[in-house]
Amino acid sequence: MRLLDDIRNFFRRSKAVEEEPVASAPRTGSVNIFAPAGMDLSIATVYRCVNILADSVANLPVQYMRLKGDIFAEDKSSRLHYLLNVQPCPYMSAVDFWRLVVQHLLLNGNAYIVPIYDFVTMEVARLALAEPTAVAHDTTNDTYTIRDFNAGISGTYREDEIIHIKNFSRDGKTGLSTLGFARTTLDITSTGDNETLNRFANGGNVRGIVSNDTSVRGFGEYQDKELEKTAVDLDDRFRSGERIVSLPGQVQFSPISLSSTDMQFLETRKFSVREICRFFGVHPSFVFDDTSNNYKSAEMANVAFLSTTLNPMLRKIEVELLRKLVAPTLCCKRVFQFDRRGLYACDLDSRVKYQTATIAAGIYTVNEWRREENKPAVEGGDTVLVSANLKGIKEASAPVAEPEPSSEPKEQNKDGEE
Repeated sequence: MRLLDDIRNFFRRSKAVEEEPVASAPRTGSVNIFAPAGMDLSIATVYRCVNILADSVANLPVQYMRLKGDIFAEDKSSRLHYLLNVQPCPYMSAVDFWRLVVQHLLLNGNAYIVPIYDFVTMEVARLALAEPTAVAHDTTNDTYTIRDFNAGISGTYREDEIIHIKNFSRDGKTGLSTLGFARTTLDITSTGDNETLNRFANGGNVRGIVSNDTSVRGFGEYQDKELEKTAVDLDDRFRSGERIVSLPGQVQFSPISLSSTDMQFLETRKFSVREICRFFGVHPSFVFDDTSNNYKSAEMANVAFLSTTLNPMLRKIEVELLRKLVAPTLCCKRVFQFDRRGLYACDLDSRVKYQTATIAAGIYTVNEWRREENKPAVEGGDTVLVSANLKGIKEASAPVAEPEPSSEPKEQNKDGEE
């Protein structure tokens, strides 16, 4: 039954791509949530948080593994291995693909991947990443209407035909953008940046009050208008870059500009940086915040980032790939898994210590690690090694046997003593 559905969907999709472009609009009962995130990326902290999360996921290879005996072995001959690690679609590499997936996930709340099947082999031919703004998700009927001609997909798809990776969700069907929850903090940061730019334009525009403490000829109405004209003229001259100007008559100018240090809004900026980091789950040291940082705190920050921020995101992607690309009957015989070993060994010294510990514990052999380092195998390197200081529990509780007396004659010295 599934084969017939795939054949029908293949012809339906091929015909749908040839249709004329139609504006995508959510129907009644549908949800199409997206946020214009272009301006938010101009905020340095947002850009850094999104960039570090996207790069962290894109740098990890995705392993498609099959169950062989009691262990899962990577199937590098499968078409899915090539799509997930080299080129998911003709116009994009795997690194760019996974970067965009994470960017869509954080900035728009949803990432949509459409597997396109080959009619002859019935295998996945390519993975099309749809722009979130081109997807109308009908949550009532669980269907997706997609009009993304850059990705070459157009039509209506069922829920089991779309790899839908969600950000924070309230209903389990649609994800919500992180920027939507951080909108107040982002507005404060953006306002502070604009104010700083405005203050520092032309060397810091002067602000002040124009007044006249002496009498002025004419009635008060004319006096006020002349002062207003003078104020406008002074403002224009200061904005144009003039530093020393002359004032007419008895007009006085009292500056009220803040100093350069005050204009930087340092405290507001520090508050905004940490608030944005809290929303994205990134430690402030990763965005180059001027916090006290030593080796121990850096190590703890890295561990927290891996366990509380990156691992849940990776697990979310792994489960969704397994759910949509593998039949339910094979769910325990196939697995998608990001290779996280590159994350835990950050530097060469830590990597060597980790390799030594795994060899001593019998987890890896010498030749297995040499293959990881792209080194040729050595003789005897496939033997599993364990530390000589360890022994089994039964051996430790067994009584020590007395040594048997030797039957060989003992040597005598010159005096005849043994």
